[in-house]
Amino acid sequence: MEFMFSADKRSYKDMRNDELREAFVTAPLFSEGKVNLTYTDVDRGLVGGIMPTEEKLILPTHKELASDYFCQRREAGVINIGGSGSITVDGETYSMLNKDSLYIAKESKVVEFSSDNVSEPAKFYLVSYPAHRVTKTVHVPKSKAQTVALGSQETSNERTIFQSIRPGIVDSCQLVMGITELKPGSVWNTKPPHTHFRRTEIYMYFDLPKEERVFHLMGEPSEVRSLSLPSEVAIASPMWSIHSGVGTTNYTFVWAMGGENQEFDDMDHIQVSDLK
Repeated sequence: MEFMFSADKRSYKDMRNDELREAFVTAPLFSEGKVNLTYTDVDRGLVGGIMPTEEKLILPTHKELASDYFCQRREAGVINIGGSGSITVDGETYSMLNKDSLYIAKESKVVEFSSDNVSEPAKFYLVSYPAHRVTKTVHVPKSKAQTVALGSQETSNERTIFQSIRPGIVDSCQLVMGITELKPGSVWNTKPPHTHFRRTEIYMYFDLPKEERVFHLMGEPSEVRSLSLPSEVAIASPMWSIHSGVGTTNYTFVWAMGGENQEFDDMDHIQVSDLK
C-alpha cells in the first residue's frame, strides 16, 4: 500500500508539478494479477486498482489500517471498468459487468475478485472511507443507477452522470460514487467548476486513448493549478480545492466523495471568468 500526504491550501501555491503529483495523484492503478492500494490523508480515503487474471485476488488489510480485515471499520465502493468479472463478499457472489458498481458494507470480512476471461480481465476500481455503522452490501448494475443528463455540445460539456452509490439506491455511511461519461465533442467534466467544503472528492479518469490527457484543475479559485493526467490514475481533491478538468478528447471518469454531506447537488459553483 502506497501513501499520499497532501499539501494544505497555503503550501500548494509554491509547489512544483512533481510535488503536487506526489501529494495528490496515484501511480497507475492497474497491474495484472495484483491489488494496488493507495492511502491518502484527504479524509482518510483509500483508492485501489484490482486486476485479477488466472487467480482470484483477496482484498488485504495492512498494518497501517490496524484492522483484522480491510472492511472491519471501512466501507468500500467498487466499479468495474474492464471486462466482466465477479466479486464475492463473505460467500455471496455478485456478477460485475463493465461499469457495474458494488457497495461493500462495513464488517464484510472476506472480499474476493475474479475475472471471467483472462484475455479481457476485469479492472475493479475501489474507493474506501471509514464507516461508523454497519449497513448492507448492494450490487448496482449500470442500468439501475440514477441517470442525469447535463451540459450541452455548445459549451463542450454534454455528459451523462450515472449515480450508483447514493442515497435512495444505497444506504452508505459517507461514500457517494458514480460515473460521468462525456459525449463526443465534449471535454469539460464539470462546468462551471465547483467546490463542496463539506466533503472531499476523488476522480479517476479512464476510457482515454494513450496519447490523450485530461488537464485536472485544482486549488483555490484565485490560485488555480493544472496537472496533466493519463488514463487510469486517481487524483484526490481536498475540501478547499475546486473540482474541474478539461480533456484533449472526450473521456469517462469515476467520482467518489466522502465527508459530512451526501447530497449530490450540494455544491458551490464558481464562474469560469473568476478563475485566476
